[in-house]
Amino acid sequence: MLYQKLKKLYEKVRLQNYRDLFSRVKERDGSLSATEAYAADVIYLLGTPTVSAFAETLGISQPNATYKINNLEAKGYAVRSASDADRRECRVSVGERFFSYYDTDYPFIADSVAQLQKLYTPQELALLERMLDDMIRSME
Repeated sequence: MLYQKLKKLYEKVRLQNYRDLFSRVKERDGSLSATEAYAADVIYLLGTPTVSAFAETLGISQPNATYKINNLEAKGYAVRSASDADRRECRVSVGERFFSYYDTDYPFIADSVAQLQKLYTPQELALLERMLDDMIRSME
């Protein structure tokens, strides 16, 4: 039962993510393709990955990762910089244009939390928060 509920929650979040993504993908100069949008999102989720880490996460070759990053960089959605720890290492982060393209606040989650706050006590919500923390740790 718990597995089915978590699966359903995951599917709803994925569906909302796809809705948001495809509402942003437009056919105009400088806009992102769906693949580029996913690549930019992966960079955002990883923080400031190396090109190697980005490639490994997506399961693609380093030249393919470099190609994707070059395209994102040319459109202003990614920025490449030398690593502070090792100047030979290149790190990638999202560019300013990413934040005008993506809404990273997830209003549907805020709405869900507001509903939960109406239905449950602070103690019940604290337990839920602890359980979610444990789930997040188990996925690392």
